[in-house]
Amino acid sequence: MTGNVPAKLQMQWQQPRRRGGRCRAGATESVSARLGRSAITAFRTRSRQPHRSKELEHDALAEHPWGALMLTVPDSWAWDFWIAQDDGRFHLYFLNAPHSLGDPGRRHRAARIGHAVSTDLRDWDIVGRAFEGGDEGAFDATATWTGCVVRGDDGLWRMFYTGSRFLHPEPEYANIETVGVAVSSDLTNWEKLPGPITRADPRWYETYVPGEGWKEEAWRDPWVFRDPSGSGWHMLVTARAKEGPLDDRGVIGHAYSPDLQEWEVLPPLSDPGAGFGHLEVPQVAQIDGQWVLVFSCGPNTLSSGNSARQDNPGTWALPISAPHEHMDVAAAHPLTTSQHYSGRLVMDRDESWALMCFLGAAPGSDFRGVISDPVPVSVDADGYLVVDDDAFDPSPLKSGPSPVRPAAEDAAG
Repeated sequence: MTGNVPAKLQMQWQQPRRRGGRCRAGATESVSARLGRSAITAFRTRSRQPHRSKELEHDALAEHPWGALMLTVPDSWAWDFWIAQDDGRFHLYFLNAPHSLGDPGRRHRAARIGHAVSTDLRDWDIVGRAFEGGDEGAFDATATWTGCVVRGDDGLWRMFYTGSRFLHPEPEYANIETVGVAVSSDLTNWEKLPGPITRADPRWYETYVPGEGWKEEAWRDPWVFRDPSGSGWHMLVTARAKEGPLDDRGVIGHAYSPDLQEWEVLPPLSDPGAGFGHLEVPQVAQIDGQWVLVFSCGPNTLSSGNSARQDNPGTWALPISAPHEHMDVAAAHPLTTSQHYSGRLVMDRDESWALMCFLGAAPGSDFRGVISDPVPVSVDADGYLVVDDDAFDPSPLKSGPSPVRPAAEDAAG
């Protein structure tokens, strides 16, 4: 194993004052509890249990104009996440790795899946780790990465997650990404099943060739949803086409299952040459009758011909006709800047839609690795998502740039 998150993490909960919204206390409280294999110190603003106070160093992010923060981990980075809801509670699963690694670029090899619960998407109790990585040689031997959770017709919850297997020691980045699954009856105790269950099919998708091509075999970030007709299930993944300029092969990978158990990998739902090296953390949702796709791609992994590179985009959005049909991702608009990345749409308890992101680094600053509070989103007259919070998205991208398409000479290869 190339790195593990320490068993004991210090979790911090801080609630800064929100612009134009209700205010929440800025004080923090602490309570220690042994949960499963991990002893985790969590800070909860609504704890009714006796607790031991602990003075904390002020977090400069609490007054940062980016807006409110949901979860910070003083000795760890937290980034990609996904949410399930059951019995009036939200379950947040998030990637995390320790600051002791030194360089945040090393966090991917050490990533493990954390778990927290909430009744309102804002006040969270940390539960612990979902499960461990695999044994040496397993598809998830190095790290467990981003996924999603759905409930099948048999009543079991299934977490589809990315298994990463790095092929060489650091600093080499070559790795093989595939999708695995774990099952649970309560969203807390998970049992991993044999995997992988899907991987890049070389008929349509780029696979890793040592010494040439992309740095990895991309097949990650599974998003699973029921077919709108009610028949079967679809999986969207971050993938790359097998042909085209190397920096312009990003596509939405696709697989189908009749029962969440047997999966068939299918051709991608989008075309290469749309201006993206990859389309990370894809998600589809229907908001006010409009289907939308959200995904993330920062300026460093846009193609050289993508005019949005200068705007520092992060999370993107696109109106689509159906979640399992062709998607013209070249028409996507940036929804946030790159410091708000891996955006997820989530339905709040009042059935309104909101966007959550992890906060990375503003230009010229260090990577932060914290997760934001939810902020409202709406659909404009053209079907595009709009973030309804100036504090969350202070960039000019909110004004709605023209659809981003690569220059003709770059699109032609």
